[in-house]
Amino acid sequence: MIIYSTAQDSDAVPLPFFGDRVAAGFPSPAQDYVENRLDINAICVRHPASTYFVRATGESMIEGNIHEGDILVVDSSLKPGHDNIVIASVDGGFTVKRLQLHPRARLMPMNPAFAPIAITEDSQVDIFGVVTFIIYAAL
Repeated sequence: MIIYSTAQDSDAVPLPFFGDRVAAGFPSPAQDYVENRLDINAICVRHPASTYFVRATGESMIEGNIHEGDILVVDSSLKPGHDNIVIASVDGGFTVKRLQLHPRARLMPMNPAFAPIAITEDSQVDIFGVVTFIIYAAL
């Protein structure tokens, strides 16, 4: 499911960007000003005409830090390579998996509870793009 396509959106909305880093340990004093405006597309999108966003579902990629509700930034202009995380169509359904090209081509889940998907000449597998960023959902 495509939830946002940069190729169709000409009204980008830059959001506030606070230049100070946020301490993950002990709190630090906060600054009372916005350093700049931040457009998430400027950071996550290299090829606007071929980039789209999808929302992840399921648990097959949890060891790849892809969880339920996360938003994946996908670039369909990139050539998929060994160990890339890709969006693929398998027998008409979409999935996100790690692409393994050798010793044999397979779509690898990143959760041992799931089985790999073999890519053969007879299989109905198409790669639709390479995941370039993961935007974590706060659940």
